[in-house]
Amino acid sequence: MGSEFAELCRRTVAYDDNLVRNIKSIRVSQDLYDDLAENAEDTRIAIAAEARLRIPSANPFVTRPFDYGTVITYSFDSAHWQESRFSDAKQYGVWYGSLDVRTTVFETVYHWHRFLMDSFAGVKEDILGERRVFDVRCDAILVDLRDCEKRAPQLTDRKNYTFTQTLGRYLVEQQQNGALFPSARCKGVNAAVFSAARLSRVRDKTYLTYRYSPESGRVTVERAPGRHWLTVTPTDLY
Repeated sequence: MGSEFAELCRRTVAYDDNLVRNIKSIRVSQDLYDDLAENAEDTRIAIAAEARLRIPSANPFVTRPFDYGTVITYSFDSAHWQESRFSDAKQYGVWYGSLDVRTTVFETVYHWHRFLMDSFAGVKEDILGERRVFDVRCDAILVDLRDCEKRAPQLTDRKNYTFTQTLGRYLVEQQQNGALFPSARCKGVNAAVFSAARLSRVRDKTYLTYRYSPESGRVTVERAPGRHWLTVTPTDLY
């Protein structure tokens, strides 16, 4: 299979542009101490104590896990490794991004719907999810798999990740930075990055609200609060 992968991965691209990262978050900041503090003075003391004990960071935009750390470093912390398209979660982490916001929506709606079906299958009222979307700079030589679907249809298999996880191990063993590959959920392009050093300059892009209707089986997506932007039927993504 090594020779098959070598042939598949012959094409590379010098990628120096943004990738879009879509993570769970909240649109409106919340008071983290409202359940603990009895008054404003208690809140000020709690905030001061947290700030005093906080570990200093030379680059808090990408390393503070409570703020922006999840954008880059979260995926490379072994405590957070999860089985995914290019990793079996046993040897390395993978950071995933997309070339555009729309593709991240289809990818994340699929995973969010699976979570809802496992946790809230019997709920009848609408379920809301809030997302925060970032631009992240990627400067790396990436393996270009964007036009490889015909030669390797397993790249976009929606259920079986055996082929792509084996390919991921091959790329890591070959010390590749990552790959661009077609999305299995829509007509978009994703990136799998194996090195945090190739990612930088995290910037806010937009917020999203997902509203799942158990009655219709659809997810409506808002960029501006109260304004419909996109509708996704999760069962079409399986």
